[in-house]
Amino acid sequence: MEMLQLLVSLGVGLATALAVCAGLVVRFKSPRPRRREESENYYLCIDEKHEQQRLGDLQSKATVDLSIVVPAYNEEERLPVLLDDVRDYVAERRQREPRFSFELIIMDDGSRDKTLDVAMEYARKHGIRELKAVRHVVNRGKGGAVTQGIMSAQGRFIMFCDADGATKFSDIDALLERAQAAARDGLAIAIGSRNNQALSGTVVERSHIRAFLQWGFHTYVTILGVRGVRDTQCGFKLFSREAARRIFYNMHVERFIFDIEILLLARYQGIPLVEVPVNWHEVAGSKMSIVRDSIQMALDLLAVRLNYMLGNWKIADRSKPQ
Repeated sequence: MEMLQLLVSLGVGLATALAVCAGLVVRFKSPRPRRREESENYYLCIDEKHEQQRLGDLQSKATVDLSIVVPAYNEEERLPVLLDDVRDYVAERRQREPRFSFELIIMDDGSRDKTLDVAMEYARKHGIRELKAVRHVVNRGKGGAVTQGIMSAQGRFIMFCDADGATKFSDIDALLERAQAAARDGLAIAIGSRNNQALSGTVVERSHIRAFLQWGFHTYVTILGVRGVRDTQCGFKLFSREAARRIFYNMHVERFIFDIEILLLARYQGIPLVEVPVNWHEVAGSKMSIVRDSIQMALDLLAVRLNYMLGNWKIADRSKPQ
């Protein structure tokens, strides 16, 4: 009897401790996105004498075939590589489809270097009128930059990709093909994967430490209930316009863990999602701190999962244009 009472007491104590820890995580680690500053409602381009023009709205009807959103923080050195890749892709795509239209939204996330100047100079040099450059007053984080860019996108399909050019941009065709095949009621998401290369023949080059961290993070994500996706963090994801509306008006996370919230929102709303192998190589200059950001991501993910489980975060229906 005494042993049973001891076990019950230990169980109650453990449950209480876990509840307190969960409460602290939700209270102090839940993200709180800031509102847009007025200046962040405008973009720069090479039309209209470089004057600022007002951003579009995801709730409106599409006006171009593809929106490409690029979150960029201190990327003056790596950004031109991606821009070259995008420009080559557009030239080749227009040989196949002369009427192909796009927009390229560079989200300068409060950079301290010349990222914005580099983007605008590239647009002027190559005559890219479709390039739109937005500058955040202060750094939001990659997730915040992606969310703000996509909420302003005008494409029938909308994608985001990392500014470092680590993924071969022409792989977007495979994502588009798979998304269109999987679409249901205008809803589809296709995400790049760096973990399917053995089956597909794609090439992935990463360091051993990065591979180990990828494995550890995937295990942690699986434990917390996000299953069925081999590579949650690849910065190469594509959305139908309707899927983007249902996802990004409900986003909370503005840092690295935002990819997980995208997947959770897709699952909760039954949005078709396909994982597509892509060619990827590790590029020097990552902004992540392996130790600090790994701990931060683990706590953020726990907070996200708890907020949805406890019903603190509701999923609003913003699927129809206003």
